[in-house]
Amino acid sequence: MKWIDTIRIAEELHDKFPEVDPLTIRFTDLHNWVCELEDFDDDPKRGGEKILEAIQLAWIEEVQ
Repeated sequence: MKWIDTIRIAEELHDKFPEVDPLTIRFTDLHNWVCELEDFDDDPKRGGEKILEAIQLAWIEEVQ
């Protein structure tokens, strides 16, 4: 997975952290969790605020 795979990342995060409300997560934690996903293979430095926002929004959609 790469940073641009926001929907897939959101699905993986939802599966791994079903009890977490994505509205309450800090971007530093979100960044770390994405980088720690088993299938994630991208440069951690590329995960900026805009991409983290997109992942967070996709995760919110996944929860609903």
